[in-house]
Amino acid sequence: MNFTDTLKNSPAILTEAAIAERLRRRDDVALDPVLFNTPLIYDEHGRGCLEEIYGQYLGIAQRARLPMLICAPTWRVDRSRITLARQKTSINRDAVSFMRGLQKSWQNTDSQVFVGGLVGPANDCYSPSEALSAEDSEKYHAWQIGELAEAGVDVVVAQTFPAISEALGVIRACASAGVICIMSFVINRDGKVLDGTSIAEAIAMVDAETDKYPVGYMVNCVYPTFISAETQSKSLFERLVGIQANASSLNHAELDGSIDLRQDKLEDWGDFMVSLNRQYGVKILGGCCGTDDRYLEYVAQRLV
Repeated sequence: MNFTDTLKNSPAILTEAAIAERLRRRDDVALDPVLFNTPLIYDEHGRGCLEEIYGQYLGIAQRARLPMLICAPTWRVDRSRITLARQKTSINRDAVSFMRGLQKSWQNTDSQVFVGGLVGPANDCYSPSEALSAEDSEKYHAWQIGELAEAGVDVVVAQTFPAISEALGVIRACASAGVICIMSFVINRDGKVLDGTSIAEAIAMVDAETDKYPVGYMVNCVYPTFISAETQSKSLFERLVGIQANASSLNHAELDGSIDLRQDKLEDWGDFMVSLNRQYGVKILGGCCGTDDRYLEYVAQRLV
């Protein structure tokens, strides 16, 4: 099955927990100041470190016999940052090729593996005032989305968007490139996108403007309870298909730039995640800041 069919028919799909943050805390890895972990694909040791972490996540999905979405490390690898970092213009395509190699190594009939391509906001993901307009966003993100589409990703995952305006431009660029997409917003603990729009209203507005082009929506870099699922309408969960959740229930201002690893009780985090799947049908489950393979393993074991 392709990714859209799998999303429709599978009760649950795993996606990765933290990648870049785990690498940042290692003594044997130096992240690029502009492109973070992406250039590691060109370094033998760096590739090995990436393979180790992705391999942990893929192994969890395989043992649980669940589909897995792994994303190429291309978050905010847009043309301007590539130039600033003096990297190859092919770096997005090369990152997808690296992930395809992992996919080929791990693909099996019990746990189908899909490769996504990450896209991030042009500016600070926690500052909606810095978000691009829809028109500027479409122009800004079109080149990278075109690269990911040419590389043949199964889905573009637009991650940590703080405002509707920039999200609209990304989705329109995906439509122009002919690649399916998931839009993932950052929300506060009151269930609102950082631009002040409720998550339900934001999804409805974007759907209306794009003829429901995204195959679904997610939230990420948030604690599971931030969705306030028990107060939401059932219609929200017809379109909210996933979450990549922080290990900590602290808000973004408290977590951003934190030197210490902030984690709430793993069991609480995992139980909240499983509840989102079982009670509300949120299918794509993964981790964000503070998480690792233990978090994904806890969720996977309880899903099966």
